[in-house]
Amino acid sequence: MDRDDFLFRGTLAELDPAVYQLIELEQERQARKLIMIPSESSSPLAVREALASAFMNIYAEGYPNPETHWLTEEEILDYEHHLAHYRRYGDRRYYRGVEYADMIEVLARRRCAEAFATATIPADHIYVNVQPLSGAAANVAVQQALLEPGDTIMGMALAHGGHLTHGSPVNLSGRLYNVVSYHVNEKTELLDYDEIETLALKHRPRLIIAGYTSYPRLPDWARFRQIADRVGAYLLADIAHVAGMVVAGAFPSPLGFADVITFTTHKTLCGPRGACILTTDPLLARRIDQAVFPGLQGGPHVNKFAAIAVAFRLARTERFRLLQHQIVKNAAALANALSARGLRIPCGGTDTHLVLLDCKTVRGRDGTPLMGEVTAAILDLIGIVVNKNTIPGDRSAAYASGIRLGTPWVTQRGLREPEMERLADIIARTLHAIEPFVYEGVSGPVYRGKIAFDVLEELRLEVAQLAAQAGIDFEVPCTGYPHHCLVPELRPREGAYTLIEVEGTLAAAFVDQITPTNVAYLQQGRWHTIALLEPDGRVMTRALVRRPNFGHYRYHFVVPSERAPRVLAWLRDLSDGYVRFDESDLWAKLPGTVVVRDLGAFQEHIPEVEELGRNEFTPPLSYKPYFIGLNAPGYVDPPGEPLPRFEWQEVERPPRRTPLFDWHVERGARIGLFAGWEMPVWYTSISAEHCAVRNAAGLFDLSLIHISEPT
Repeated sequence: MDRDDFLFRGTLAELDPAVYQLIELEQERQARKLIMIPSESSSPLAVREALASAFMNIYAEGYPNPETHWLTEEEILDYEHHLAHYRRYGDRRYYRGVEYADMIEVLARRRCAEAFATATIPADHIYVNVQPLSGAAANVAVQQALLEPGDTIMGMALAHGGHLTHGSPVNLSGRLYNVVSYHVNEKTELLDYDEIETLALKHRPRLIIAGYTSYPRLPDWARFRQIADRVGAYLLADIAHVAGMVVAGAFPSPLGFADVITFTTHKTLCGPRGACILTTDPLLARRIDQAVFPGLQGGPHVNKFAAIAVAFRLARTERFRLLQHQIVKNAAALANALSARGLRIPCGGTDTHLVLLDCKTVRGRDGTPLMGEVTAAILDLIGIVVNKNTIPGDRSAAYASGIRLGTPWVTQRGLREPEMERLADIIARTLHAIEPFVYEGVSGPVYRGKIAFDVLEELRLEVAQLAAQAGIDFEVPCTGYPHHCLVPELRPREGAYTLIEVEGTLAAAFVDQITPTNVAYLQQGRWHTIALLEPDGRVMTRALVRRPNFGHYRYHFVVPSERAPRVLAWLRDLSDGYVRFDESDLWAKLPGTVVVRDLGAFQEHIPEVEELGRNEFTPPLSYKPYFIGLNAPGYVDPPGEPLPRFEWQEVERPPRRTPLFDWHVERGARIGLFAGWEMPVWYTSISAEHCAVRNAAGLFDLSLIHISEPT
């Protein structure tokens, strides 16, 4: 029925199918993969419901009345008295219509205080601000409240486990303040409190920051307090990563030691994305409130208060306590299992939810170390999500040689110590299967790695089976590929033949190199028989290929359905660029990327499809200069007379230059000696270089055409 208003009614799927589809895909990714990012967890459905509530519609600049700080939960939820008081006296906020916003913020603050309260420090003595939009904003607000520009602060160096807001030069904290960074001991890879104290006595910081993003050991809060007192510094405890463990008693609380505590609510607390600031000093509390609003932020996210309130209610349950202790047990089990499989664990292990792994344990045949970025990329392909991370000894995050693994999310899904053994085995086998290599890029060395196709698919299947055993609190749609979330071997296939589409601007170049057939000369719209080869030269499958009449950048393949899962995985892995397909050229990669689509059962009745059913099949020979399988040991060159043997005649004469030599030099071209000429050698990409080497040889300075001697 038509309504005379302007409200949008209907579900998300009805009003915006595109966003709905993206959400469905993200839900599937989270279910099909094992996410081991230490700073991520799965927020319960109840938290997400509160976050999507009607509280998101309102503004509430300011704070509730001060006397609400001492109210118990029962008193906070006495709606009638609060509403009567609000109607007569209002509050300190800049907007009306916030009577329930006051209650939800006060409730979130109270539940937070009760969660962190101890036997010696009750909730009434803890001042809470739940308005910071993130952990970084919370840290910036504290620094604004306690410091003046130019003051000295001490925090852990970013490469050793600190945070950007602890004094990194690329962050506001590193620009506003004089930063003195402390580090772990080079030999023990543990905090050296004597060094920290020596630095503090020398530089007399106004603020000392303790608490870390990638240091897996327990801090000594009492020692930090002692050091801060010796130099008259404030002590800030940033427990963003471990707040949930602190609430559950699985990690020592800084309450009573630190002047101020900051943390995020979306990591081990399993709440919404947000942050809190705690202090037991009422004077500091007022300064912090002013620094958050109006100093740093405008209107707070009231719906986030509701979600935080729910998260802290859940955080005081026995189930949450058991979760946090199991997170720590799982991390220890994972670290021990990885170490037992020959991988080095920096800092000697872990006391928390995170594990560092030194990827340099694995080295290539030429000594090239495996680095964090390529390790994280390949683990993501098999279904384990981690992040690259610096470890002690690294000089730059651009060349991080480690990865960081966390156990919160997988523990939430029900995995325990036995599954940590399986995960460690999968991770170790992955690392040992990668062949690392390095080449010089425009701005420095580029570290890469390749893994065998069969090994990659075997590991992917194991992860998928493990993830399928784990729980998830939302319904998972079955959308399959685009991100390899559903392993092809697990999907039943219909029909005798399957239609596959390869699409992309580089599809022609991609297809040209995956088969011995010269597909560039295929007649558009007609089916042609080709062979797809394994890297060792064996026939993967016989197939039909066609360049459709529509779409310049598309190719269609028809393959036997029993071979389709392997072909789909092979083509997608080739596009991703991490599988090894040429034993003689580790650096080789195909043009791409392309999209590989499974279009289902092939329904057409054409004579060519009968060719695919023959038992005997000899791969067509090819005069192409390069294709997958060309360099396999069993490959036989096509028949024909070989080219005459090339004999080089050495001639002593000085290098020659073209008229454009100076022009090239002025523009920074790389100059090399080739065939007696000093000439620019420059390629637009590695792919272009490979194509030039495989298919042609040329001098790029066209002025050579006019002055070269006749041959």
